[in-house]
Order: sequence, then C-alpha cells, then structure tokens
Amino acid sequence: MTTQGPIGIFDSGIGGLTVFRSIVEQLPQYDYLYLGDNGRAPYGNRSFTTIHQYTWECVQWMFAQGCPLIILACNTASAKALRTIQQNDLPKDHPDERVLGVIRPTAEVIGSYTQTKNIGVLGTNGTVQSGSYLLEIEHFAPELKVYQQACPLWVPLIESGDYKNEGADYYVKQYLDELMAQSADIDTVLLACTHYPLLQDKIKAYLPSNIKVVGQGDIVAESLSAYLQRHPEMEQRLTQNGTRQFFTTMDNTPEFDKHASEFFGGDIQSTFTDVRRC
Repeated sequence: MTTQGPIGIFDSGIGGLTVFRSIVEQLPQYDYLYLGDNGRAPYGNRSFTTIHQYTWECVQWMFAQGCPLIILACNTASAKALRTIQQNDLPKDHPDERVLGVIRPTAEVIGSYTQTKNIGVLGTNGTVQSGSYLLEIEHFAPELKVYQQACPLWVPLIESGDYKNEGADYYVKQYLDELMAQSADIDTVLLACTHYPLLQDKIKAYLPSNIKVVGQGDIVAESLSAYLQRHPEMEQRLTQNGTRQFFTTMDNTPEFDKHASEFFGGDIQSTFTDVRRC
C-alpha cells in the first residue's frame, strides 16, 4: 500500500521557510512537514559526499514520517545531492516516493525576467561550485549569459540574525560589486539561496534601480502546483487537513523558533529530532 501523508519541505537550516511560506500561500489545503538540519548547517562549504549523506539521512527520516513527496527547499542540497537521490537512492530504496528540488523550476522561467539576456546568480559556495545553474539554464535558455557570485558570509549573517545590523551592509555590497564587475549588462539577479530574501531590501539598495531581483518562493510554489496537476497519482497521496509541523536537528528549539518565525512570517513551535537514528 502506498503511503499517504504530508508534503515534506527540507532545508539545511531555516532559509527554506521562505519557500515554504510561498507554497502554503498558494496551496494551503495540504498538510506539511518541515525539517531544518540546523544542527549541521550551513551546508554551503561542505563536500558533495557530505551534503549527499546529510540530505539523504534527512529525506529518509521524512519518508519515515509518512511524506510521499519531498521538496528540497535548499539550493545547495538541490545542487549537490538531488541528482544522486533521484537516480540512485530512490529507485533502490524508495521507488514510490519522489524528491524535487528548486534549481530546475527556477532555470525554466528565469529567462522571462531579463531583457538583456544577462543573468546574475548569487549563491553559496556549494551552489556556485556545482555549476548546476549554468547547466540547467543552458538547457532551458541557451541564449542567456550567466554570471555567478558566491556569497559565503551571507548565510551565517542571516542564521545569526546579524544581517539586520549595518555591519552586514559591507558584505552585501562587496559581493554585489564583485558580481556586477563581471558584466555591466546584467539586468536580473537571481537569489539562488532561500536565505537571501531576508537580505532583499539591502540587495536592492546596492544595485541600480533597473535591475530585477528575483527570489524563488513563488517560482517553486507555482512549479509544485503544476507538478501535482500533472501527477494526480501523487496528489491523491497527499493528505489535506491544512496542518503544519516543524522539526529541527538543533536541540535549542526556542532559538530555532525565534529565527524561523521571521522567515515563515508567523509563530512556529518546533520539535527536536535526530535524523541519524532513523
């Protein structure tokens, strides 16, 4: 018998809550289970092997909670773990379950935002080094020129809450200057990390007013809605009671709840879990 249960939303920390928020706004009827691997975050500077191991442990834990469909709301995990999970792990261990990422749906539509056909991509070291956006955008919109910029200090600033301070502006401006130095024709900047929407106001302040800043939340939510329409066999396996559950691998759940509420836009009460015991 196939599993029926909530949609799983995974992130290495709390950034995925910005995507989760958009998904709930568009598809409020479904049950959801969110897992943040805060105890081992950030993922950005870790190896492909480690990121795959951590992500697969979390995915298996979510399957054990009854999630038939999981969204990796994390660009680093999508870049470094998703392909192996989809091609190797699922066919072997969970052939009836599905895991989706955030890079492909973003790459499918990013070309519609630009007039100059020049895109800037801001991401973690892991996302940039993987080259995933270069490959996916080349597949869907080969006419685009893509310029990448790693922003390794942004996630720690956001996770700690220090992104609100004026001192964070220095690092925001530094990475944006490095990106724009690559091409004066960039007219669209993609926030290829789900943490970065919290920096969006600062980012816009240090970019020319004509440059579009694109987040992923609405894009991923619209892609998920379309996926469920194309796959009624999966949609029928999703329970619809409008519930939301939040889990974290960080044992200080009040600290997680405090920061996570800013990302999700509402109060959160989380539960600690150890995914390694699954």
